Amino acid sequence: MQPNDTTQDNWIRIAHLLRPQGRRGELLAKILTDFPERFAQLPSAFLLRSQPGSAAGEPVMPVILESHWLHKGCIVLKFQGVDSITAAEALRGMDVVIPPEQRVPLTDGAVYIDDLIGCALVDTGQPGAPVVGTIRDVEPQPQGTDLLVVVGKDASGNKTTEHLIPFAKAFLGRIDLTARRVEMALPAGLLAMNAPLSAEEKALEQEETLQEGSED
Repeated sequence: MQPNDTTQDNWIRIAHLLRPQGRRGELLAKILTDFPERFAQLPSAFLLRSQPGSAAGEPVMPVILESHWLHKGCIVLKFQGVDSITAAEALRGMDVVIPPEQRVPLTDGAVYIDDLIGCALVDTGQPGAPVVGTIRDVEPQPQGTDLLVVVGKDASGNKTTEHLIPFAKAFLGRIDLTARRVEMALPAGLLAMNAPLSAEEKALEQEETLQEGSED
């Protein structure tokens, strides 16, 4: 596949470039694949800008991976021709992507993180199986269960909500990628526990903080 034969949504993200790391153009990246060993067999890849507002079908940038190593749950990547902090800084925020046909084959029941993004999350543990929202992102947790970032609306339908929901097998019911639907039976109180603070709760939290500070 040539870089201009696909759209932005077709590429498979395997890493997200966070910031320069070192003085010779190295970049610290968040790992977005369950197969970090694939970087050892990845002499070439592509970079794609992933900031909000990027145009669909934006051209990708071919890169050659010179070296890599793991670092505190992330990975450090060194690309050919990127040899300074300034050059590395220009790549901050981009994603390392590969064409779909280069994905590692999965075992039965497994799913790629990228395939979950854009799916509706349905809570089958509640009467009527309400839609919690849309999966906007997945936050990998090196030491635990990955978190789904789910964006939806509150009960009134007026305010945007965001929930971090553990992608745990104990909660998972069914994934239907064709229908773009993920069914999970969420424990009672989970959504309320990680819901954003209301204006009243924020004011109370600030008041308590001020009171604690005045007692010192």
